[in-house]
Amino acid sequence: MEAKTKNSKIIFDPLYGFVHITALEWEIIHTPFYQRLRWIKQIGFSCYTFPGAEHSRFGHSIGVMHNAHKIAQSIGKAASDEDLFDDKVQNKRKTWHQNLRLAALLHDLGTFCFSHTTEMAYIRFGETTKSKNSKGHPDDHEHLGSWIIKNTNFKNGITYILKNRGINPQTISDLVKGIADDPLANQILHSEIDCDRMDYLLRDAHYTGLNYGTYDRDYLLHHFRVVKVGDQEILAIKHNALHCVEDFLSARFAWYSQVVRSGRGAKYDALAEELTYYLLEKGQIYTYSQLLDMAANDPMKFYGFNDQYFMGLTHRLYNEGFFDKNVRMKDIAHALLLEESPKSIRVEAFRQRILNQDDQSKTEKIIKRAHEKVQEIKDYLKKHGDEKDWVVADIPKKSIVFVKSKRQVIKNKTQSNVLLERDPVKILSETGEAQLLVDVDNSTISHLQNTFNFVPNVFCSKSAYELLVKSDILNN
Repeated sequence: MEAKTKNSKIIFDPLYGFVHITALEWEIIHTPFYQRLRWIKQIGFSCYTFPGAEHSRFGHSIGVMHNAHKIAQSIGKAASDEDLFDDKVQNKRKTWHQNLRLAALLHDLGTFCFSHTTEMAYIRFGETTKSKNSKGHPDDHEHLGSWIIKNTNFKNGITYILKNRGINPQTISDLVKGIADDPLANQILHSEIDCDRMDYLLRDAHYTGLNYGTYDRDYLLHHFRVVKVGDQEILAIKHNALHCVEDFLSARFAWYSQVVRSGRGAKYDALAEELTYYLLEKGQIYTYSQLLDMAANDPMKFYGFNDQYFMGLTHRLYNEGFFDKNVRMKDIAHALLLEESPKSIRVEAFRQRILNQDDQSKTEKIIKRAHEKVQEIKDYLKKHGDEKDWVVADIPKKSIVFVKSKRQVIKNKTQSNVLLERDPVKILSETGEAQLLVDVDNSTISHLQNTFNFVPNVFCSKSAYELLVKSDILNN
């Protein structure tokens, strides 16, 4: 649903109702780069588990922008509606507010097919990361999005549109990556409670039909505050909303644990990552360097890099017999095309665990044991089975942390004052003092700060599972 006002466009969002869009944002939204996001599912293959989860990165990104806008209003940093939606008005407050909205709107511009699902294969493959001029940048959506923001200086390109409005693309790119010189903006866009997480928790819960991920958004918004630390401003949340904050963080923890990383929810994503890596090895899917080139030179071709491209490619290669010589990949392709579920392997080494962030040695032992068990299973199947008996291991590459421990924050801090660090939640106490959430005495989260959730998933073909059941390998 769309409607015009004097100075803005209005779209209707199922979560927030009417959302106002500036003329600049409207122009960006109608580029090939942004319209591509309509055809990328927000949570990958979760629609196979939750049929309602067909929502896209397009709606999510607009929602993130709306949340950034609401936070700016809550802390008294927003421009007036009259100024924001009037192209003729230029002032410092409007510039800051508009740049914040733009960064939120563009934060997922480089999203891969089925979101993070296939992205992990590109990062693993590391085509450009390994090149001489890469500076070690991973082949991920963040750097792809940054490339688009800075290297599309032609009509209907993001760079061109920004420059035409007097906006420095590098400024927006830095905000998108969370490396701007403005701690306050960085925290609104990238923190343990930011405008991105505020949207996807509610949006994913809405479309899956699950209550995981719900929290009191209005109450949280009402309690955002700006606090001065030296000559810098940071984002804090008033102590009255402490338990709302804890509810938010717990909701995020539960969402990742029970939905995104659950065996039921993660199985098809794991298969898709495996298939994508194989296609990259065989030169059958767009490489990262090709994506960069398309973004800079052929936006309509880049537009086609979406979920339909991935499924269409998989379907075409399947029909052409490309997978016939690799039974494992043919099975995986078939499973993705027809929603055929692999079997989940449940043994002690693959058990979901709450681990201590700060106890690295214990964590490494548990992760190592999980990998060793995967190898043990693979060796057994190689000896007793054949090509149809395959295994796909999805051992987390990074910890699922809902709040960083104090030790980890200090260990990895980049600022002179820990309160200036981007990620940790800051609470404004009754005395007007800002402190890290993990330092608040009556916070339950402060007692759970050292934990993270280790959720390994290992899947296999039905024939492999039958072999494993007959052995003792699943009993030890």
